[in-house]
Amino acid sequence: MAALPDEIWREILQIGIKKSKLNYKDLCFISISSKRLNQLSNENTLWSSLLTLDYPKTLQTQSTTTPLLLKNLYKSKFEREKQQKLASHRRAILRIESQIHIHQAKMREFELQLIEENEKLRLTIDELKNLERVRSSSIALNNVWQPEIVRGMQKKVVEQCGVSFASRFSTVKMEIRVCKQQIQVLDKRYRDEKQRLDLAKKELRVLKYHPLRDFRSLPEGSLVDDSLKVQRKKLKQCNDS
Repeated sequence: MAALPDEIWREILQIGIKKSKLNYKDLCFISISSKRLNQLSNENTLWSSLLTLDYPKTLQTQSTTTPLLLKNLYKSKFEREKQQKLASHRRAILRIESQIHIHQAKMREFELQLIEENEKLRLTIDELKNLERVRSSSIALNNVWQPEIVRGMQKKVVEQCGVSFASRFSTVKMEIRVCKQQIQVLDKRYRDEKQRLDLAKKELRVLKYHPLRDFRSLPEGSLVDDSLKVQRKKLKQCNDS
């Protein structure tokens, strides 16, 4: 290292930046390796190349080139972009959390509607059973001899009824079919909303995932999203390299 002149080291660092082999982190790591490389890695030519690659519009508005200004300029741009990304990340988390609350509210609404429809179906089925028992009893009574006065009273009761027995029986059967169809529709909506809720929770888990913080907190054998596995793999490759 000591045998190479500074011009060679400058060229090596410049080539590494232009070939995208070195980034700002690499330059920072190089700067703490020795006093000589610290001076070389802080030169404006290197940071000018990094600014051109990462923030191409920055140098167009920058006229002065005082010592270490470009490195400080890169740092300020990086910090500003970092804060913007964090703010965007927080907004994305809040948006998904809001979606989760909406999905949960819709699921509770569908659950209440399903309970009401099931109760309505139960009462309608009970009414149909009562009508079937009445019809069976009426047929049995007609087959049995009765005094004329009893038959006359039954006839008057039937005439006073605004809806015929056959019409009411058909209406109740139709209500049962409508209730069953409504239950199927509500059940499908509930399952679709549950699927959307699971996807939103999955997306939220990916956004909140931190490879260093959450690496040991996940239960053993749990199902992890493919994107989380990719992040772990990249982290392992970086550590190995």
